Amino acid sequence: MGPMSLSLTGVFKSGAFKRLFETDLVSMLTPRRQLVGLDIGSSAIKLVQLKESKGRYSLQKFGVKLLDPEMIVDGTVMDEERVVSSIRELIEETGVKNKQVAISISGHAVIVKKINLPPMPDEELPGQVKLAAEQYIPFDINEVNIDFHVLPPDSPPDEQGDMAVILVAAKKDKINELTELVKAAGLVPMVMDVDAFAIENMHAVSYPMGQDEVTALVNIGASVMNVNIVRRGSSLFTRDVPLGGNRYTESIQREMGMSHEEAEEAKRQERANGSWQGPLGQVMDGVNAEVAAEVARTVDYFRTSSATAELDRVLVCGGVAKARGLVQHLADRMQVPVEVADPFGEIDVTRSEIDPDMLAEFGPSAAVGVGLALRTVGD
Repeated sequence: MGPMSLSLTGVFKSGAFKRLFETDLVSMLTPRRQLVGLDIGSSAIKLVQLKESKGRYSLQKFGVKLLDPEMIVDGTVMDEERVVSSIRELIEETGVKNKQVAISISGHAVIVKKINLPPMPDEELPGQVKLAAEQYIPFDINEVNIDFHVLPPDSPPDEQGDMAVILVAAKKDKINELTELVKAAGLVPMVMDVDAFAIENMHAVSYPMGQDEVTALVNIGASVMNVNIVRRGSSLFTRDVPLGGNRYTESIQREMGMSHEEAEEAKRQERANGSWQGPLGQVMDGVNAEVAAEVARTVDYFRTSSATAELDRVLVCGGVAKARGLVQHLADRMQVPVEVADPFGEIDVTRSEIDPDMLAEFGPSAAVGVGLALRTVGD
């Protein structure tokens, strides 16, 4: 599926494929300038800037600013002043000059649902999607912005031959919160995306040889896990789960009687040693099993509701992707190949002055940022 953006003004705007020419006058006269990807997470802010040349991408800027746990809680900004300051510091540290950014949302403030509609002319779609949204969206329809994307004809049809449509609804107050936050930092938000679809864009570029496979893209952030099952550039099923890296910290605190700071330090030390042992290892394995169970539950639901072939592969990204034992837990539970994603796999990183050790450490966490940085003005 091409990049999807939520209209910041509330009007309908269907997803536009990244590599097709636009036909409207504005985009014909406007350079297709890459946006800066700004991923504002609960535990860190990630910034990615790419440069496109002849269909290939190179990394220009990459930075990570860690956040204290009380600054953003479960996706809600609790300390706007400090978050804005962190964004400004990240911009200064990376030396980014382009102020136009792509940002994204996930979690309880956004609903993504695959619906079926009878075939109809394009001009009738916005109205019909809005009517359908009133049935599927558990929010007041006046409190959300709605976007949609028609899946390609080779997506599995339903029994009546209806066309499949991805419906996205995001709460206006959440969109306003993020856009005002970014503006306060001196930036210009141009695109509002969804984490799961940003990672889908990353997958299309960094894993071009795997597009025929049915792949589960599992992004585990601090407080939310996105699972997006894709094939041939189209999303077949997506789900957000309120489970993330914070669960590891909370479990350590509860089971081992540590403070938040002590639990985080214990994770860092054991990760540096390359293993988790003793009681700490047991706690971590317990959370790994919980994560694997949620991914399996999502895939099982997909299997029962789709005529698509069985799952071929799982790619894990996000800050928890490299947690010891997680990949093995997933592989044992899913019985398919599982690997940690490399968002920079097909991106030239040799032209940047970014520390290779930093890329190795934070690479899996950059998946959303890379997907956002693939967006351009006019998307």
